[in-house]
Amino acid sequence: MHEIDPAATAWLLASTALVLLMTPGLAIFYGGMVRTSGVLNMIMMSFISIPLVTVAWLLVGYTLAFSDDAGGGLIGGLQHFGMLGITPSTAHGAVPELLFATFQLTFAIITAALVSGAIADRAKFAAWMLFVPVWAVAVYAVVAHWVWGPGGWLAGLGVLDYAGGLVVEIVSGSSALALALVLGPRIGFKQDAMRPHNLPFVLLGVGLLWFGWFGFNAGSALAANGTAAAIFLNTLVAGCLGMLGWLTVEQVRDGKPTTFGAASGVVAGLVAITPSCGTVNTLGAVVVGLAAGVVCSFAIGLKFRFGYDDSLDVVGVHFVGGVVGVLLIGFLATEVMTQGPQGLFYGGGLTQLGKQLLAAVVVAAYAFTMSYLLAKAIDRLMGFRLSPEDETTGVDFTQHAESAYAEGVHGHLPQRRPGLFGGTLGQLGQPGSLTERPDPAEEDRAG
Repeated sequence: MHEIDPAATAWLLASTALVLLMTPGLAIFYGGMVRTSGVLNMIMMSFISIPLVTVAWLLVGYTLAFSDDAGGGLIGGLQHFGMLGITPSTAHGAVPELLFATFQLTFAIITAALVSGAIADRAKFAAWMLFVPVWAVAVYAVVAHWVWGPGGWLAGLGVLDYAGGLVVEIVSGSSALALALVLGPRIGFKQDAMRPHNLPFVLLGVGLLWFGWFGFNAGSALAANGTAAAIFLNTLVAGCLGMLGWLTVEQVRDGKPTTFGAASGVVAGLVAITPSCGTVNTLGAVVVGLAAGVVCSFAIGLKFRFGYDDSLDVVGVHFVGGVVGVLLIGFLATEVMTQGPQGLFYGGGLTQLGKQLLAAVVVAAYAFTMSYLLAKAIDRLMGFRLSPEDETTGVDFTQHAESAYAEGVHGHLPQRRPGLFGGTLGQLGQPGSLTERPDPAEEDRAG
């Protein structure tokens, strides 16, 4: 029976709040990256992931991921269905299990929200609401058990993933690619510029993400100790070097470093250090962050070469950055951090690299396949993609009857169209709008 440690509990409480903050941060980051006609929808796709994943996780996701293995290292049991059997005094190591479950819930939430970036401007919101909870159970919880769960088969092989390079980054990137292929490219892909409409939003969102990432990585130590401190520093270092690496590529290749490149570089560095934050030293974090910034700055161009519309570069940054971080463990892991396995550069040979490569391939294949099949099923059931007319009008208005800005979409608001229950969805602030109704007194005076 483990005894609950107050210091570890306090740190994990703070870390859980930090990780939850990452989802609103991602919403702002993504919201700034899209065009004016899709800001609210993009933000809503992140925000709606919070309640949808929470319900799925508390009912069945947590027990499948972190209960004792049900056989073969593939999935956990159902003994904690609906959080049954877990009381405030139940411990997971040195922290309450209820808190550990909540901490892991915030990981599942941000992972689902990340996927939405690949299908910006063209997905039906109702279809996304169906996809998220099923995906959280069928994809995320399963991989989480493989890598982190008791008896998980990848954990048994000795695969290292400290804070989610496999479970969060590669899973989200692979799933994003699957959805991008199912929905197809946006109207105007490769022809229209489709530039971010609000770079200050992008930078603000990245700032919140970076802040929350300290809880994401250092909180995974599940203790307030020296390991958490080392991970905290590694997280800062990798984000810095990711930014410098990306900006250097832009300066050499394009002649000008950009604010968007700075933001993207930070995320790339943070993504790559996520799996390795607890396995590499500070110098290793420098290498990981720099490598991710450089590699991901080129990887985001793959969508144009291969023709898939990964709208907000989830594949180019999260999948590729996750792979970089997972594989570099095989080179840079040091026993000072791992208390065991070492990478190639520290005399550990190729064994750990082989394990990391196997895990990356298997996780990517599973997440892609399951996400593709799920998206296809939803597409056949209700249609996942907007009609060309609705996409051209703007996803904010057609899905939410709202506009983020007073001047509306592209300088004006669309004309009224039929509402869900036979009314009209008119111009915002005009009669027929969902947000403002005419004042009867004003009508009397006018009449």
